[in-house]
This record gives sequence, C-alpha cells and structure tokens, in this order.
Amino acid sequence: MKRWPQRNPDRVIQSALIIFRWILALFFIAAGANHFRTPGLYIAMIPPWMPWPAALNVISGAAEILGGLGLLVTRTRHLAGWSLIALLVAVFPANVHVALLGHMPGTHFSPVTLWARLPFQAIFIAWVWWVAL
Repeated sequence: MKRWPQRNPDRVIQSALIIFRWILALFFIAAGANHFRTPGLYIAMIPPWMPWPAALNVISGAAEILGGLGLLVTRTRHLAGWSLIALLVAVFPANVHVALLGHMPGTHFSPVTLWARLPFQAIFIAWVWWVAL
C-alpha cells in the first residue's frame, strides 16, 4: 500500500505565515493607496477634535503603504510591524467616531456594520504581530 508523504508541520506553518504576510501587505498597500484615490472618504472619518484632517489622511495613507511594503522586506519587517500596530491604534478613534455618527460619509454601511468593524482592529493587530514580530 502506497502512503502519502508526511508533511512537516513547521514547513506548513512557515508557508502559511508567508502567504498571510503577503495578503496583509497587499491589504495595507491597497488601503493606503485608497487614502490618495478617495481622500474625502477618509477625511470625513477623522473626528473634528483632531487637527489637520487632510494631513492626517496623507500621513496615514503613506504609513499604510510603507508599512505594507515593509512587511515584505526581512530587514524592515520588525519596524514595519510595530509601526502598523501603532497606526492601527492611532486610527481607532476615527473608527469609533464613525460608529458613533451611525454612518460613514460616502458609503452605505449600516450602523451595525460600523460597530461590528471595531473589533477587527484587534484582529488586524494580532495578524500584524503574527506575521511581523
């Protein structure tokens, strides 16, 4: 009887790590690019008590792009990971602001969706931690 070859669990985990790192990097690069494609959407999310919304949009968009690219480079991965975690914490007030408003300008998300997306910040932080740190 012919047996299937045994898979090395460490190799499977390492392969999954690489695949999930690429997925996350592409997500951050695309999300960062969207800050420049549709800035009004992101600027409208920034709470009114935060200064310079247009500048904050550019800074966060650039940080997402650079962080995503940084995840793909071994030498910068650790710094990119910590930077993306800091960014996810920093943008959380904007996500709470939108949930409290009950609508995200420029979209058709329901209030339930806006509240449901808040826990995803923690999931993204854990994902960055896993693939970068």
